[in-house]
Amino acid sequence: MVWLYVVIGLVVVLAIFMWATYNSMMTAKLRAEEAWSDITVQLKRRLDLIPNLVNAVKGYAAHEKQVFEDVTKARANTLNAQGVAETAKAENMFEQALKSLFAVAENYPQLRATENFQQLQEELVDTEDKIQAARRFYNGGVRDFNTRLKVFPNNLFAGMFGFREKEFFETDDLATAQKPVNVQF
Repeated sequence: MVWLYVVIGLVVVLAIFMWATYNSMMTAKLRAEEAWSDITVQLKRRLDLIPNLVNAVKGYAAHEKQVFEDVTKARANTLNAQGVAETAKAENMFEQALKSLFAVAENYPQLRATENFQQLQEELVDTEDKIQAARRFYNGGVRDFNTRLKVFPNNLFAGMFGFREKEFFETDDLATAQKPVNVQF
């Protein structure tokens, strides 16, 4: 009879442990998914600001057709990106196109002085800061989730519960991202 109580006790302890393990992994997964949602919200906000910024610059720099085409193409690629890796790659291209746009705007003092351009630029800078914060929050959530999956004894149950490692939101080519844009007239 004592053995039966010991076996029942072990089964109950194991069930409670599995329940707690599943809940902690699910909580970490949901936090990472929430953080990804924050990134997509900020990217959408930036993508909505860009046409207004491009139109403001277009009025002053009509001959800079290629820059506007590059920004428009990069924006479309970002809108159509699926998943973390593809979105990160599209984001890197988009950031380079934005650098070119701002480099063109720098050559037009009247444009830089207009209130609308200043407001758009400030909102874009604010959005960029929010995107960076959202990326850090997402990568922190992914780090926490992936760590939970890999530590013992969670790693024994993660596959059984259907949990898979998540991707970090990373820059593909750090050297290109840090390189200043060169605009020639």
